[in-house]
Amino acid sequence: MKKPLLIILPAAFFFITHKTFAQQTPVDAAPITIENYYKVKWGYADEFISLWKKNHYPLLKKLLEKGDILSIRAETPIIHSSEDSRWDFKVIITFKTEHLAFDYSIVDPYKKQLFPDQDAYQKQEQHRFELVIAHWDVPVENVVLN
Repeated sequence: MKKPLLIILPAAFFFITHKTFAQQTPVDAAPITIENYYKVKWGYADEFISLWKKNHYPLLKKLLEKGDILSIRAETPIIHSSEDSRWDFKVIITFKTEHLAFDYSIVDPYKKQLFPDQDAYQKQEQHRFELVIAHWDVPVENVVLN
């Protein structure tokens, strides 16, 4: 009698535990916001932003239309800071899920559609990245204050 009980109890525990976790929303399904910072060669911020708006923003807009991205905002500083902490352009993107935020291939289906001249597109993107001194992405979360 003890042997069947020893087999049934762990199996029942696994089934109940598995069902409980399966019913919960996975952490991956929660939206995630990422701030993308760009530090550009001095005097080239306008050119960088122009290229970003021409070549990268249309891809993000497609993801926004599809629902993979929930919001897109862009900011530039009004005044400059010290060189070590300077950034020239910031893009704040809220993705539908963490998985989508870190799947860099989600824009691939739209590249040829939006940019049929792939050689020109690649050259412009290469130049845009040549203007970058530093780039960093910061996943952020809201802090509840009350």
